[in-house]
Amino acid sequence: MPKPGGLRDRWANVTPEVRDGALAAAVTAAAFVPQLAMVGAQFGDLPRHDGGLAAALLVLGQTLPLAVRSRWPALTLAIIALCFGTHEVLAHSPTFGSLALYFALYSAGAREERFRRALPAAVSVGYVAFAVLVALRGSPTDLLTYVVYYVVLALFWALGALVRQRRRQEAERRRLTARAAAADERARLARELHDVVTHHVTAMVVQADAAQYLPPGTAPEVFAAITGSGREALTELRFLLGVLEATGARTPGLSALPGLVEQPGRVVDLVEAGERPELPAETELTAYRIVQEALTNAAKHAAGRPATVRVGYGADLLEIEVTTRGPATEPGELGSGGRGLAGLRERVDALGGRFAAGPSADGFRVSAQFPVAGPPVRSGR
Repeated sequence: MPKPGGLRDRWANVTPEVRDGALAAAVTAAAFVPQLAMVGAQFGDLPRHDGGLAAALLVLGQTLPLAVRSRWPALTLAIIALCFGTHEVLAHSPTFGSLALYFALYSAGAREERFRRALPAAVSVGYVAFAVLVALRGSPTDLLTYVVYYVVLALFWALGALVRQRRRQEAERRRLTARAAAADERARLARELHDVVTHHVTAMVVQADAAQYLPPGTAPEVFAAITGSGREALTELRFLLGVLEATGARTPGLSALPGLVEQPGRVVDLVEAGERPELPAETELTAYRIVQEALTNAAKHAAGRPATVRVGYGADLLEIEVTTRGPATEPGELGSGGRGLAGLRERVDALGGRFAAGPSADGFRVSAQFPVAGPPVRSGR
């Protein structure tokens, strides 16, 4: 037994051409069912006759053009209106096929672009000419009947125009949403570039500066550390290019913290408490960037001073704390151009957490807490 809504979902995926063809076939078949003739339009009080082949062709002229109503709405409306008017002026028997005029008006209102302004005026003039021709044939139909039918036709056009407007508004909303998403992604990539370049380049500069004060025998080790930092920078930059190219490269996370803290020239203790849960990729990346930025600032402003990285895995919260011992440095002096800590604060806020950075009793402290489950879902209006 098909699932509820399954048929509707399949119909929604059908192309407009197939839908229009199905509608044209259904209306054409119904037009030749005598029992449905009572719902057909009938103007005037002239004697009705079958009309034979000519009447059948006029009925087909009203129903078959529906097969191209989405592709050529103005042409479809013109053909159907002409056949409908001729059918009524000649006083052929009413059929269900006259309802095709309603579909044509709706389609023209919803889809016509080129003749959108001129078409209503042309249809109105044509309707007046049609009414005059029916009256000249001696029909006693009063003016109110024509006015009421014209209003009905105008309503179908207006309904199509309303749908067209809604579609345009939805397209504009999607465009603005895509633009906002692109802006957010550019900002995210800018933060990533800052974090990657600042961290690794700072490490290379600090190691190179320290090399002149080390014994000659330790030079190979220092140069190896500089080379490692450069390779790590290249690896992460390749990841960012992978993001731009949608290659699905893996983001650095908490499992990479030991390699981040264990670098020559640094005295960093890594303390992890609790059992690491399964975390969203953005949460892992944010935690990694917090430690990376804090250690980069420590290398700049408190070179050679010991630091401690604490990571606490709770049932609901992930806690990160990086403490650097030594002279305190004001937050405004940290980072490159002020982007470092500000970018971290934005990241943590986006995850629904809290971020703090400032002097501590024996140095400088950076800390963050955010939910293990990832960012909260914000309901839109």
